Amino acid sequence: MELKTEIYLGDSRDELARIPTDSVDLIFTSPPYADQRKSTYGGVSVDDYVEWFLPITKELLRVLKPSGTFILNIKEKVVNGERSTYVMELILEMKKQGWLWTEEFIWHKKNCFPGKWSNRFRDAWERLLQFNKTKTFNMYQDAVRVPVGDWAKNRLKNLSDTDKIRDNAKNGSGFGKNVSNWIGRETVYPTNVLHLSTECNNKNHSAAFPEGLPEWFIKLFSVEGDTILDPFMGSGTTNIVAQRLNRHSIGIEILPEYYEMVRRIVEPVQLTLFDLKNENYDSFDERRYAVR
Repeated sequence: MELKTEIYLGDSRDELARIPTDSVDLIFTSPPYADQRKSTYGGVSVDDYVEWFLPITKELLRVLKPSGTFILNIKEKVVNGERSTYVMELILEMKKQGWLWTEEFIWHKKNCFPGKWSNRFRDAWERLLQFNKTKTFNMYQDAVRVPVGDWAKNRLKNLSDTDKIRDNAKNGSGFGKNVSNWIGRETVYPTNVLHLSTECNNKNHSAAFPEGLPEWFIKLFSVEGDTILDPFMGSGTTNIVAQRLNRHSIGIEILPEYYEMVRRIVEPVQLTLFDLKNENYDSFDERRYAVR
């Protein structure tokens, strides 16, 4: 399979217009959070964040396939001693655009440094919000199975009669379980909490996440040959992992230094700079590269 990784230098609000409608299988991204990374990305204020981001989510809704998924890594900050509501406001406005807020995953930063403020402790988690265009989307749950765990050794030894039937929750939620279903199983489906270290190989970006984070979602929501998009490419982690997992990918980055860094990192032997003087690529310009 011939893989293609495209990277663009520019503002997502402009560069997303280049991507065809209904062409992307998975969007995985972590945009600059409100009032953060001012020295690099300018720091959009809490009050302006939703208005700034909605034109981007509108374009993402256009380019995502009906069967695709959008994973947004974002976290509200503390303002004047209380949590900001801009993430919740963004979710509500995205629902008005037509997005379905399907699920929420939590990234537990298991090596987070401790800390204390007068009214709270240090955050050790971040949100990963799942959005979809339709209620029927591609999801490959078997690709992210985990070992059953030590709990099964003792819990499954002596089962009661209740453990052998689907026992509905007593709180009336409608959820239930049949404990005997786990007998003999070596792997099970994970929860929606991901326990991943913040350590990563790329230390040259102010907010690089570990490769295991996009890798887990790429496996869950795509297969080989699918197209992955990161409209806030940064250090290129999503694109690098997508390439390793035999997916096509697209990255957009507004800062030239990070764009150039990714261009050097992505498999140098496969990197091709299109020479517009000698070739006719109407849909390309000097800011676009491709890996084939």
